[in-house]
Parts: sequence; structure tokens; C-alpha cells
Amino acid sequence: MTDQDRARELFFGGLACLEKRDFRNAETAFLETLKLAPRSVPTLNNLAIAQYEQGRVADAAATATRVLEIDPRSIDAYLMLSSCQKEQQRYDDVIKSCQALIAIEPTIAEAHCNLGYALNKVERYQGAIASFDRAIALNPQFADAYLNRGNALNSLKRFDEAFAAYDRALAFNPNLAEAWLGRGTALTQLKRYEEASVAYDKALALKPALPDVEGERLNSKMQVCDWTNFATEREHVVALVRDNKPSIGAFQFLCISSSPEDELKCARLWTSRNMPASGQSFWRGEIYKHDRIRVAYVSSDLRQHAIGYLVVGMFELHDKSLFEISAISIGSDDGSETRSRIERSVDTFVDAATLSDRDVALWIKEKEIDLLIDVNGLTGGSRTAIFAHRPAPIQVNYLGYPGTMGASYMDYLIGDEILVPQAERQYYDEKIACLPNCYQVNDRKRVVSESGPTRAAMNLPETEFVFCCFNNNFKILPDIFDSWMAILGQVEGSVLWLLEDNARAAENLRKEAAARGVDPKRIVFAKRMPLADHLARHRLADLFLDTLPYNAHTTASDALWTGLPVLTRTGETFAGRVATSLLNAIGLPELVTRRREDYERLAIELARQPDKLASIKEKLARNRLTTALFDTQLSTRHIESAYRAMYERYQAGLPPDHLRVLPRVRFDD
Repeated sequence: MTDQDRARELFFGGLACLEKRDFRNAETAFLETLKLAPRSVPTLNNLAIAQYEQGRVADAAATATRVLEIDPRSIDAYLMLSSCQKEQQRYDDVIKSCQALIAIEPTIAEAHCNLGYALNKVERYQGAIASFDRAIALNPQFADAYLNRGNALNSLKRFDEAFAAYDRALAFNPNLAEAWLGRGTALTQLKRYEEASVAYDKALALKPALPDVEGERLNSKMQVCDWTNFATEREHVVALVRDNKPSIGAFQFLCISSSPEDELKCARLWTSRNMPASGQSFWRGEIYKHDRIRVAYVSSDLRQHAIGYLVVGMFELHDKSLFEISAISIGSDDGSETRSRIERSVDTFVDAATLSDRDVALWIKEKEIDLLIDVNGLTGGSRTAIFAHRPAPIQVNYLGYPGTMGASYMDYLIGDEILVPQAERQYYDEKIACLPNCYQVNDRKRVVSESGPTRAAMNLPETEFVFCCFNNNFKILPDIFDSWMAILGQVEGSVLWLLEDNARAAENLRKEAAARGVDPKRIVFAKRMPLADHLARHRLADLFLDTLPYNAHTTASDALWTGLPVLTRTGETFAGRVATSLLNAIGLPELVTRRREDYERLAIELARQPDKLASIKEKLARNRLTTALFDTQLSTRHIESAYRAMYERYQAGLPPDHLRVLPRVRFDD
């Protein structure tokens, strides 16, 4: 047998192994073939397939590159190379490979689809959609092109169109789990939570290991307070996180977690997979020298939003003689007074909603920002990839996300000693900048309507005790609801007044009350309304009952600002300790409990003993403007002290380290 015949035999043996998905033996056969025919392009292309299918992406890419050195017009090699580059998240290289392939042969649908995928990843959404449209024109039944088109439309928040694209993908491939996941995501954004749950169930059945699907399913059920199999599903998601398997978004995990260690694992998983550090840092270690420290805040919520309400006063009170303040809005302009106040209060306001992450990062670098503050963290609307480019020497996680981001490119997390005790710093990848009093800044100018609604107008009883909780419905979990129902059972005639996120949540919560022996009519729901009116209606309630494991944050400040006492339970995580921090800062530690039985007992006691509750309300009224919580100027100075300490370490060439800000004397003392 000649070498040529032997090479042919080995080659076809390798193809037979490929067909049987025996990739290891296929690789062996192709490598033996190459010993006899080292420049065989078909052999190299099939070797790349065998390597790719074994998960050896770098080897497959190297093999494809070797093909292109022999045959620069090899379509199969370019397709393989672009697929490998996708896996390696080298999106700029994917774009170059696909454009080179399209220049050789413009009628290959997969090339246009890969190009669109990469364009979507670098936020060139319109170009991505155009590429997917071209792929679909070439292959009208190309399910993956419809899937990726839906993903791009989701990124653009065009959820109805995304939903339609996923449906087209599923029409051609009903077993495409990723399309069911995308469909669920679009439906969730459209607040069609029950349909979203069905989509997630389908995705999970088709591909049980698909990242995030279990968390998304659990989240969609929590949005409507559907607690069917809740304990089992939560335990399974937590177990997956502990096993380092991506199963849930980091923010969603905060809502079910009672462990800072688990939250660190989840955040690291999420960030490394979705927002890894850029291969090349924009900031290269320069020490900037400016007359004022340059601080830039990045947020999607610089508008009529819980975060906007908190930060606007701080922006107005920053010491502009020491700090040059920029605000980078990555969200929509709602035309609100909050937005206008923020725009007027800063030195530079950048509307970056339509700019790519890279372009925003380049602006930050060119502006030589010293401290870059992420006010989103890993919440909805975040643009963490801006920070992944490392455009500033000091990058800080503050206010929007109550936990570690698990990202190597975030230097500091601003907290306080209640939120992050010294013994738990090991569960945070950031260094902790510990503020005195409370980490949360508040706006002392928040307006409460003078003429609020009546109890009758809100469907509340005129004389009975009103417990309330205006937290989002997804924060209400079975354990805390059990406590609430036990409290109602002991306080005759009392009602529980909740925010109505959606009609199905209200329906389910009433059913859950009935299942616990409480008349569903004792659960009253409040529709959303303008902020000043919403704040005013707090005066109709007697006591705010907090949630766990995710406390009231801005909602607790809302209640306290209007004079409504907040009863909380201290949790084991940052998100579960915020209300404790707020209550200590306003001088009401007596409303903080740790055990469930103490929480229930104190709620019942305050409802049954009007004098005791009245005394607490009087204390709250006295403390409201005389303690630290609503002293915006004091909070701003403490935050500025943290910034200066961070800046001084950077100027001295020192790495980030834990910082403790000493308390200042109150300005009205």
C-alpha cells in the first residue's frame, strides 16, 4: 500500500469516527493522516472539528489558522476560526474573520450569523440585526439566526419584536432551548410572567444544564408570588451555585440567599461568564494630576427611580471646590424633575444611553477620571462592561447593588460596619470603604404631598391597625409571609397593605393568606402612584413590616421619611442588613430583631399597645431631622472622605485597601 493509499484509508477512517461522534479516535486518525500528507486541507479542517468537539477550542483555532496559511480562501477554515473566536469571546477577531469570509463568498448564511453574533456582543446592535436579516434572507429557515436576532432585540429593549423572533426560531427548531430561554426573558420584560415560566420550563426540559434557566424560572414565579415547589427549587439553585454551576443571575440570587459566601461564588460565576475583564486595560497605571479629584458616576437610574431619589441631593451637595463631578447616564431620560436636578448639579452630564460600552470607557479614559462609581452593580440596566475595560484607576461599587460584584476590576465597595462586619470581608472581592452611621445617602428635599388620600380611598379600615410593606412583590417569600399571617392572626381586625406589582401576584397572595387561615380580604393592595402621593399615603399605615432575606432599602427610607416606623429582621447578608443600618442611623435600634419569634412578638406588641407605638413614632419624628440618616450634607462629606482616602492611596502608588471613615460632627450641632 502506498503512502497515498494509506493516507486515504486513515482519512476516511477519521470521517467514520466523526460520524459516530468518536472525536478522540477521529483526531488520532487525522493526525496519522497528516504525517503522510501534512498539507491536506480536508484533513486539517476535519481535525479542527474533532478538536473543537472535544472542547479544545484553542487547538481547533490553531488548526484552522494553519489551513488558512495553506489555503487563504478556505471557507471551512474561516467558519471554524470564527466559531472558536466566539467561544474565546474574541469578538473583534470574529468580526474580522467573518468579514474576510464574506468577501470571499457572500452567500454563506452562517458567516453572516456569526458576524451578527459578534456585532451584538460589542453592542453594534443595528449592524447585528442587519447581519441576521442577511443570514435569514439566504436561509429563511435558519433558526439560530432568528434566535440571535431576538437576543439583539432584547438588548435594544424591543421586547415585542424579540418575542416574535424567538417564535420564528422555534417554528423551525422547536427543540432550540436557547430560544425558549430568550422567549422567557422577553416575556418577563413584558411582565407576562406566567407565560415566561412555561417557556423556562420548556428550556429546562430540553437542556437542563443551560446557564441561568433555573434562576430565571424561579424569578418569574417569584414575581407573581407563585411558591409552588419554592423551597425545593431554591435549594437546588443554591446547590448549583455552591457547585460553581451558572444557574442564576447574581442580583436574582441576592433575593433568595442567606449566605455572603454563596453570593460571592454566584457573583464571580456571573461576572466571569458575562462581563470578564477586558484583555487590555484602558488605564495603564498613570497617576493623574488635577486641581480637583475627578469623580464620575455611571447609572441607568439617574431619573425618577429609587436610586435617583437617593443620590440627587448628594450630587447637589458635593464640594465642587475639591471634586469635579460627572454623571454618565446609561438609561433613558424620563424628563422628570429628578433628572433635571441631577443634570443641573454636576459639572458634566453625559447621556450615554446610545453609546457602546467601549465608547463610554474611552470617554472616561480621555477625561482622566480618577474615581469611577458604579451605581448599578449587577442590577437590571447595568453596563458592567464599561468597568471591565478598566478605564479609571479607582473603580467603586456603591449603592445600587447590595453585595460584591465578584469582579477583579472593581476596587472598592462602600458599606458600613453593620452591612459588612470585619469578619466577613473575606466574602467580598472589593476592599470595603466603611462609612460611619449608614452607607445610604438620602435626599433631604423629598416632597411629601400635603393632602394625602384617606383610608377609605385606599380601601383600608378606618379604625383597625394597618400593617404595610411596599417592597416589590418578588421580595415576599413564604417564610416572611408566614410571619405576617401569624401576626394578623393575633391582631384582630388588622390588615396588611401591600404594593401591587401585578394582578396575579395579588391573587396568589390572597390564596396564600386563605391557606394559612386568614381572610383574604385582610390583604389590601396599593396601586403605584406618583412619588409625592405615594409618600403621603404612608401616613395611613401604622407599622411597616420588612422582608427577608432582601430587606427594604429605599422603601425603608421612604417610610421613615414620612414618619412610619419600620420593623425589621437582621439577615446574614448585605441585602438583609440594610434596614438595620437605616434604623440604627436614625436612632431606632429597638425596631431591629434577629429571630423570627422576636419579629412577630414585637409586631403584635406594637399593635396591641398604642402608647408604646406612639412613643416610637414621637421618637422617630424627633430624630428624623436631628440624626444622621437624613442629613444629606453629612452623608456626602463622609462619602467624599472615603473618595479622598482612596485617591490618596492611588496617588502614593499604593494598592486598594480596606478603609474606615471617621465620623464628622453633625452640621446642625
